[in-house]
Amino acid sequence: MKLNTIDGAALMSQPLRPPDFVVDSLLSQGLHILAGSPKVGKSWLVLWLAVMVAKGEPVWDMATRQGHTLYLCLEDSVLRIQNRLFEITEDAPESVHFCTECAPIGQGLEEQIETFSMEHPGTVLVIIDTLQMVRPIHDATYANDYRDMSVLKRLADRLGLAILLIHHLRKEKAEDVFHRISGTTAISGAVDSNFTLVEKRRGSGRAKLTCIGRDIEYRELELERNADNVWELLSDSRTQPELLEGRITVLLSEFL
Repeated sequence: MKLNTIDGAALMSQPLRPPDFVVDSLLSQGLHILAGSPKVGKSWLVLWLAVMVAKGEPVWDMATRQGHTLYLCLEDSVLRIQNRLFEITEDAPESVHFCTECAPIGQGLEEQIETFSMEHPGTVLVIIDTLQMVRPIHDATYANDYRDMSVLKRLADRLGLAILLIHHLRKEKAEDVFHRISGTTAISGAVDSNFTLVEKRRGSGRAKLTCIGRDIEYRELELERNADNVWELLSDSRTQPELLEGRITVLLSEFL
């Protein structure tokens, strides 16, 4: 089979559609990872995200693309999700959906997500909490990590939606926080965007959301969790670039 190529002149003259964003300037269609330490508040954050996107309401100051959202909350019970919903919102729409069990990658998960998307036209976001819960049992090698990520990446691209994987950070410190994402570099390198949520101090209720990706600019968002367990935005380096002065912010090694 011969290579299907396109020359530079044809490519530059071809109109191509830019990526669609589920959350403007932050979360595009494709595959993404949100990593953080255990009990830092990742699940609270993505539950709120699922509700806001389903409602079509802004995530902090960023517009959302309204549509069906699916939250695979695989480490929680229906009761816990209900209790959390009562805390973060007064009205959860019918367009946000929850499930506490699913098949692993390569053993039915892709078909389950595709079936849900077909049954709910306009599905824009699928959250898998956690990635480890849907991974087959095999050795943690670069090849296995890349294969698992590639399956979900192709699925997200084919269905035209965002898949957000919830994952963990290693305990050891690193100058580049993205190097703390658990697993080989295939996990962070095969996705479209990486997000890390790191508390300022354990139990402080304040954290930094650091973001890098192929379709977004590097940015840092300072967050604070309020009494209703909703993460509120305190500052954003995208609108306050002085917050990044004197810091190395070009972290391209996994995205070239």
